[in-house]
Amino acid sequence: MAVLELRHLRYLLAVAEHGNFTRAAEDLHISQPTLSQQIKQLERTLGVQLLDRTGRTVRLTDAGAVYTDHARRALRDLAAAERAVHDVHDLSRGHLRLGFTPTFTAYLIGPLTAELHSRHPGISLTLAEMPQDRIEAALLADDLDLGIAFTGSHPPGITATPLFTETLGLVTGAQCTRTTPGPLPVHAMQDEQLALLSGDFATRSHIDAYFADHRIAPRIAVEANSIQALTEIVRRTPLATVLPDAITHDHPHLTPIPLDPPLPTRTVTLLHREGAYRSAAGRAFTRLTHDLVRTRGYTPPP
Repeated sequence: MAVLELRHLRYLLAVAEHGNFTRAAEDLHISQPTLSQQIKQLERTLGVQLLDRTGRTVRLTDAGAVYTDHARRALRDLAAAERAVHDVHDLSRGHLRLGFTPTFTAYLIGPLTAELHSRHPGISLTLAEMPQDRIEAALLADDLDLGIAFTGSHPPGITATPLFTETLGLVTGAQCTRTTPGPLPVHAMQDEQLALLSGDFATRSHIDAYFADHRIAPRIAVEANSIQALTEIVRRTPLATVLPDAITHDHPHLTPIPLDPPLPTRTVTLLHREGAYRSAAGRAFTRLTHDLVRTRGYTPPP
């Protein structure tokens, strides 16, 4: 019966996600009549109607919404329990799921992956680049083990451990030269044409807030959804951009331009779900992350 109940939960969640028995059955690789029969059996067992089938789209009833919320948590906890049973504390094998915001791809994820592979070659790693709100949602849903993002207003259930302080600055291509010595006054940015990350990135929100605080509106000539695209654009055009200093320092074709006043710093954090099982691989990755940011000389968090 226990196996059947687990199957019932997965079937119900599939119908709730798709809002349609046909698509849910296709996703589950079973026939639609079988799926419908199993859901009806679950409803009979519980003595309540879980799905409203009267409209064009299948919807959860009030009872169904409550039940699926508990079902998701139950399946999440069972998956975590299975990983805990198979956890290998000598780190000869293991798996880690890491989410991170895009700017870290350019300077942090590569060194972290290399260090993990060097210390613990038996641990496999799944990497996912995504906005911070999606990282937090994935952690809460147990789709990720750890996240690297920024401190801020985190949803309940997310714990943030500070790693280091990140600074950002104005950047041009190496071929661009400035005749004015010293830092560039922020109000001179009004005349600059910029290439920036698009608006769904936390870094862009940070930059926009800086410009708004100083009541300037530079012309955004290009918006891109990757750091690599920005660096290539800045290399080959007179456009400037704003990037973390750690990227600029490691890039031979970029030139930093000090701003007055500088952009505010922000704190990089390691995120995890409060109360989640911490595997040996996760604990090892946490230790090596702290070791790496210290050895690379990143500014400690305030």
